[in-house]
Amino acid sequence: MKSLICGSLAFDTIMSFQSRFSEALLADQLHRINVCFFVPEMRREFGGCAGNIAYNLKLLGGDPLIMATIGQDGANYRDRLQKQQISQQCIKTIETSYTAQAFITTDTDSNQITAFHPGAMIFAHENTVTDAGPVAIAIIAPDGRDGMLQHAQQCADLNVPFIFDPGQGLPMFNGEELKAFIDLATYVAVNEYEAELLTERTGLSLAQIAERVSALVVTRGDEGAEIFTNNERLAIPCVKVDKVVDPTGCGDAFRAGMLFGLTNNLDWPTTGRLASLMGSIKITHQGPQNHVLSRAEIDERFHQAFGYHL
Repeated sequence: MKSLICGSLAFDTIMSFQSRFSEALLADQLHRINVCFFVPEMRREFGGCAGNIAYNLKLLGGDPLIMATIGQDGANYRDRLQKQQISQQCIKTIETSYTAQAFITTDTDSNQITAFHPGAMIFAHENTVTDAGPVAIAIIAPDGRDGMLQHAQQCADLNVPFIFDPGQGLPMFNGEELKAFIDLATYVAVNEYEAELLTERTGLSLAQIAERVSALVVTRGDEGAEIFTNNERLAIPCVKVDKVVDPTGCGDAFRAGMLFGLTNNLDWPTTGRLASLMGSIKITHQGPQNHVLSRAEIDERFHQAFGYHL
């Protein structure tokens, strides 16, 4: 059964700053920043949360269906999706805009500063969930503001269970709008920083958010993740790696693991561990869609990490 992935398709320009941002920023001068980061390494990658999630879900053997908008410059992204045999049924081209563009600078501590041009993404509301046909589950990931609001409501109206994954789009919404998303959603997935912002804006504690959904997932970097479900808190371990190469897209890989687990009726401890493994695989490669593993290789890594088979 298909997994509907509502979110962005984007081109990522990724740069590496060979120091720490904290060493280049003066704490008492943050109100008037004029700073240049020297970035000797730069590359352009296929990205966007919908593209990244779909890529990882396809590696697992899932059936991703992307719902997104792409710009007049998106032909090579479409060619890539065709080669990966990922459906373009719900991808709409906006001829008057460029594809969304992210400019990401990462420091030696894996902190990131991102500038984002939404481009075609702001027309996300021109897609409708009914166009997707039958789907088992959906995810509402960062996208155009109107599109996220519309697609969440449409999923709820169609009784399609969905993950609310506000990501870097969270600041676009006020507290009442975020509460509405939570009440419509079946699951909520955020990272540690987003969890703090979500509780601050809604006035709800993590426990109170968890009471409103079937599961709340909070990722905490190298400390693993927490899953709050059925009045329990499950601690999901981080899969250690020899070297962190690039964190870009790690959260999207994690969410692909969630989608696969949920559509294949895996229990939450196993779903969380698979998600953690997918994030660890991604983080050891440059770019969000450059890791290439077979399903058998993923299964073997899962067994090595956790001592049992999927």
